[in-house]
Amino acid sequence: MSTVETTSEPRGAMTIRTMPMPADTNAAGDIFGGWVMSQMDIAGAIAAVEHVGGRVATVAVEAMNFIAPVQVGDVFCVYTWVERIGNTSITIGMEAWTKSRHSPIRRKVTQGHFIYVALTDEGQKRAIGDQPINL
Repeated sequence: MSTVETTSEPRGAMTIRTMPMPADTNAAGDIFGGWVMSQMDIAGAIAAVEHVGGRVATVAVEAMNFIAPVQVGDVFCVYTWVERIGNTSITIGMEAWTKSRHSPIRRKVTQGHFIYVALTDEGQKRAIGDQPINL
């Protein structure tokens, strides 16, 4: 795990709130990092779609840091913000926080930056600001 310093409050807007289940665990009983990453990708795509006004695809994941394990039954929240907007791409910053069913204290468990590209209905890159696709 990384030793990234956490803040007392999440950054950005809550985009996803869910709860991991026993089927999402590894042999040690912790939630798979892939499950966490998948939830973050979903949250990032939601934020990207809202900002570009249409379809997007994930093109890269940057600077993903796992800070602490996630447990079954934790309330898992992903907070997002726009980090950068380019000609055809958008970078979404995000943090994931959990709240244990055994404690009222929230803790940051991971953070990262995901890059999405804006797409046409046909799946081709499009400039952000071009005619948005109807959602």
